[in-house]
This record gives sequence, structure tokens and C-alpha cells, in this order.
Amino acid sequence: MNGPLEWYAAISGVIAAFMIAGDFGRRTTGLGFLLFSTGSVAWITAGLQAGTPPLAVQNAILLLINLYGMWQYWLSPKNRRKIEVIEAAVEKFEEKEAKAEATA
Repeated sequence: MNGPLEWYAAISGVIAAFMIAGDFGRRTTGLGFLLFSTGSVAWITAGLQAGTPPLAVQNAILLLINLYGMWQYWLSPKNRRKIEVIEAAVEKFEEKEAKAEATA
């Protein structure tokens, strides 16, 4: 082990964890799940090549969890409606705050 595939998997996992934990917004969180998914595929491949099935199985399960995360953040119709309502409310609030700051 310790080839480029394993290094990619390890580094992508660290970056993806930072993206999700940082709470930088829905788009970044969704991209974090995508990055976790590519890292899981790399670990599955590396685990099968190295003869370590537990690593491959663990990451196959994590891949499914991360695919579900992407569904929740990007594709779920229920969540998309919620996001649209929240974004509209935030926009109204920001406009109101900007007007209040301009008059102060």
C-alpha cells in the first residue's frame, strides 16, 4: 500500500471532513459528500487490491451513506423546497438589514 490511490483517499477524506464540518453552506457540504464518495471508491479499490476486505466493505457502506448525503443535499424535492423558502427569507432579511444600516 502507500501508493497514489491511498494518498488520494486519505487526503480527500480529510478535506471532505473539513468541508462538511465547516458548515460553509449546502453547496460546499454537498461537494464534501461527493469528495467523500470518491475517496471511498479509492479505498474500496485499494482495499481489494491489497487483500484487505474489511477496508473495502467499510468504505462500500460509507459510499452508500455519502450517496444518501448527496441525495439529501442536492436532489431531495422536499429539501429543495425548504432551501428555496429559507433562501428567500434570508434575502428579505438582508435587504431589510441593509436599509436599516443605510438609515442609521
